[in-house]
Amino acid sequence: MKSRTRRASGFTLIEMMVTVTLLGILTMLAMPSFSTWIANNKVRTVSDSLQNGLRFAQSEALRRSRPMVFSLTNSNSPDTSLAAIKNGSNWSVNVSKSSLDAESVFVQSGVLSDVASGVRITGDAAICFNAMGRLVPNTDTGVINASCSGKAPAPYVIEAPGSDRPLRVLVALGGQVRMCDPARSLSDSPDGCP
Repeated sequence: MKSRTRRASGFTLIEMMVTVTLLGILTMLAMPSFSTWIANNKVRTVSDSLQNGLRFAQSEALRRSRPMVFSLTNSNSPDTSLAAIKNGSNWSVNVSKSSLDAESVFVQSGVLSDVASGVRITGDAAICFNAMGRLVPNTDTGVINASCSGKAPAPYVIEAPGSDRPLRVLVALGGQVRMCDPARSLSDSPDGCP
């Protein structure tokens, strides 16, 4: 009679502990780059939302042949109560007060900080476009605290803690809106800043 030796299949406790330890070490090595990636994505998301709002304001000025004011605000309902503020958590587009419009009229709004918390926006509280979509100065917009300087390029700098890639959204005198990376120059890369 032959004796058969049976070998148990599966993992030993030592093999499992080594695997879990290696997985933990790899995770700890990846965490700093992963958190930087998340912060960079937050900056990009807010930059995209800000750029879309500015482009909407400029295109509405052309479409309606009316002066428009783009403003940053903390108001969650800018259609009823709106005051422009630097580094606002939302944006709002309004028809600017003019000879044709006795008071400012709400058009549309969007969110910035709710999309990505902790992101800081530095720039003007308001930017005004004339009926031809060009950047113009305007001190009587009909929106509280919204006084437009009309200086070009009107830059917004978007950055977040932990991010290694702040972005800028620029509005040129002709009304063109573009996003750029200040770490790159325009002569070296199409997404570089002038």
